[in-house]
Amino acid sequence: MPSTITQERLTGRSWAVLLVLCGAIFLEGIDVSMMGVALPSIRAELGLSTSELQWVVSAYVLSYGGFVLLGGRAADMLGRRRMFITWLVIFLAFSGLGGFATEGWVLILARFVTGIAAAFMTPAGLSIITTSYPEGPQRNKALLVYAGTAAAGFSLGMVAGGLLTAIDWRWVFFAPVVLAALILAGALTLLPREVAPGKHEGGFDLGGAISLTSSMLLLVATLVRAPDVPVTQTVLTAIAGLLLLAAFIGIERRVAAPLIRLGILRSASLVRANLGAVLLVGSFVGFQFIAVLYLQELRSWTELQTGLALMVIGIDSVLAPTLTPWLVNRFGNGRVVFGGFAFAALGYALFLPLSADWSYPAMLPSLILLGLAFSLAYGPLTIAATDGISEQEQGLAGGVLTTSFQFGSALGLAVVAAALTAADELTVEGFRSALLVPLVAAGLGLLIALPGLNRSVSE
Repeated sequence: MPSTITQERLTGRSWAVLLVLCGAIFLEGIDVSMMGVALPSIRAELGLSTSELQWVVSAYVLSYGGFVLLGGRAADMLGRRRMFITWLVIFLAFSGLGGFATEGWVLILARFVTGIAAAFMTPAGLSIITTSYPEGPQRNKALLVYAGTAAAGFSLGMVAGGLLTAIDWRWVFFAPVVLAALILAGALTLLPREVAPGKHEGGFDLGGAISLTSSMLLLVATLVRAPDVPVTQTVLTAIAGLLLLAAFIGIERRVAAPLIRLGILRSASLVRANLGAVLLVGSFVGFQFIAVLYLQELRSWTELQTGLALMVIGIDSVLAPTLTPWLVNRFGNGRVVFGGFAFAALGYALFLPLSADWSYPAMLPSLILLGLAFSLAYGPLTIAATDGISEQEQGLAGGVLTTSFQFGSALGLAVVAAALTAADELTVEGFRSALLVPLVAAGLGLLIALPGLNRSVSE
C-alpha cells in the first residue's frame, strides 16, 4: 500500500524520508567500496590467496544477489518499512561480527549473512521510493538522487577505506555499524507506518531463492577455480550450476507465488536495463579489483594513496543528481545510458597501457571517464527498470535490478580474479590481460544500449 508521502512533493517530511532511504543505499555502497581498498591488508593478516581473497567480496554480492528477489517479494507482502528496519538491524550485527574475524572463513560467513540482510533491506527501500512518488519527474528526481547517493557512497568508500585501513582494516567493518545505527534511528522515527498487508496465497518461494543462489555460487566458483582444478571438475560444476538455474526456472513456472513472475520479463525495457546493470557494475567492480592490486601490490602504494587516487571517480556523486536529470529530460534514458557505456569503454581502453612506473596523470583520464560513465548510466538504468511496473510489483522490479547489479559484481570480479590467477604472478602483463574483461563488458553494454537510441524522451 502506498505510504503517507505519496501525494507530497519533494519537500518537508518527504525529503527526510528520502534522506533515510538514501542513507541506506549510501551504507551499502560505502560498505562494498571500503572492502575493495582493504583487501590487500586483509590478505596479509589472514593469509588468503588471490582466489580466496575475492570471496570476501563475492560472498556478499552472491548472497545479496541470490536472495534479493525474495527480499523484494517480502517487501511487497510483509510491509516495506518492516523489512527495511528488521534487516538493517541484521546488517548492523553481522558487519560488526566481520570486524572481529580472525580466520578467513569467519569473515566470509559474516559477509555472506550481511549480503542476505542487504538483499532484504535494499529492495524495501527502493520500493518505498517508487510507491511514494508517481511516475514522471517526481519519481525520476527521487530515483536519480537515490542513485547519486549510491554512487557517492561507492566513491567516498574508496577514500574512507584507505583512511580506516591505515588505522586497522577491521574499521572498514566497524564504521558501517556506526552509520547503520544512525540510519536505524532515523528509520524508526521518520518512515511512515503502513496498513498491515493482507494474506497472500502461496507464501514465499524459498525453493526458488535457494536454487538461484546455489546456481550463482556454482557458476562463479567455476570461473574462479578454473585455473586451479582439472577441466573435468570445471565442466561438472558448470553443468551443475546450469541445471540449478534450469530448476529455478521450472520452480517459477509451477509455484503459486513465484519468486519472480516470469511474465515481468516480457518488458524489453526491463530486460535491457538489467543486462546493462550486470555489465556496468560487473565491469567497474572488476576494474576496481585490478586497480587496487596494481597500485598496492605492484606499485607499493599505501591504502590511503590508493583511496585518494581513485577518489576522482567520485565525480559521479556530483553529476548524478545534477547533470544527469537534465540530460535524461533532454535526450531520454536510452541515449544517456549509451553515452555512459561509451565513456566506460574509452576509460578502460585508456588504462591498458599501464606500466610498472606509470604516472598518476597518465591514469587520470581513465578515472575521470569512469566517473562520468557511472553518473550517466547508473540512475537511468534504475529508472528504466522500474518504469511501467505496477505498484504491487515494484518490490519485485527493484529486486530484479538489485540482483542484476550484484550478480554483475560477482561475475565481473570472478572473471577478473580468474584472469589474474591464470597469469600466476601479479605482473604488468597479467593486469593488462585482466583489463580486457571490463573493456569487453563495456563494449557489450554499448550493444545492449543501441536500441534505446531511437526511443523518444518520454519513453
